[in-house]
Amino acid sequence: MRLPSDARGVYPIAPTPFFDDGRIDTASIDRLTDFYLQCGATGITVLGQLGEAPKLEHQESVEVARQMIRRAPNLPVVVGVSAPGFAAMRALTHEVMEHGAAGVMIAPPNTLRTDDQIVGYFKQAADAIGADVPFVLQDYPLTFSVQMTPGVIRRIVSDIPSCAMLKHEDWPGLEKISALRAFEKDGSMRRLPILCGNNGLFLDYEMERGADGANTGYAFPDMLCDVVRLSAAGQREEAHDLFDAHLPLLRYEQQPGVGLAVRKYVLQRRGLLTSAAQRKPAAVLTPAARAEVDHLLGRLARHDPRAKLA
Repeated sequence: MRLPSDARGVYPIAPTPFFDDGRIDTASIDRLTDFYLQCGATGITVLGQLGEAPKLEHQESVEVARQMIRRAPNLPVVVGVSAPGFAAMRALTHEVMEHGAAGVMIAPPNTLRTDDQIVGYFKQAADAIGADVPFVLQDYPLTFSVQMTPGVIRRIVSDIPSCAMLKHEDWPGLEKISALRAFEKDGSMRRLPILCGNNGLFLDYEMERGADGANTGYAFPDMLCDVVRLSAAGQREEAHDLFDAHLPLLRYEQQPGVGLAVRKYVLQRRGLLTSAAQRKPAAVLTPAARAEVDHLLGRLARHDPRAKLA
């Protein structure tokens, strides 16, 4: 299975489950994957920005990806392969593609400054992994400090046929989506699926600007699936009502540094992870923070019964 040219819906960013001692929790990988299948996800991304990929050895990365691919044979699984050098990127890409990955996701290194450097980097990356491997272009300037204008993205899409999807995580970024869709309308750029990250913080209006769905790791991916479905069906107010109910928890989970700890804690409370542990170095969720998350879940449960947890 290869990443479809009309990708849409929700591709949850899967966390990497660990036991408290740092070992990979394979049973939780299966539970997560089964949950993604049941809640309506249309694809999965593993080893993303919050998948703790840099903390894994090469073979561990391959095994985590392979297990999820095997568990979800009917869904496209995208694997994050960003690395400081192309040798490591190429090695991981070739192994996961052999195991059935639909494509890979590549983020720019924070050393890129000019438009030509950005375009040149992704041309080299595509050459390194192979022109036949579809890749997701990750545009996340808040983390990577690389500013991709709509014009730069158009150059990448036009010059590199294997660029198969944009993971849009600019902030503010609504005008960027509109600009890219305008390029498509005037014929200066081919149609490119746009799935959005940033924990879904702007998903309600991103869908209205022309995004095709979400590619993020919020602890309620089932809500993201519902918002995308309602928006696509033209049920605008229903989509906004559901999104608004989750917004306080979305905001809390998006905090830099501690966000993954919050997400894993909620996923543990939902019964999907055995432990909320991260592999060290790890952020610690204090008792006060856990109490705040529990309070947010209690308030959310008034509007969405999925947040009513034991």
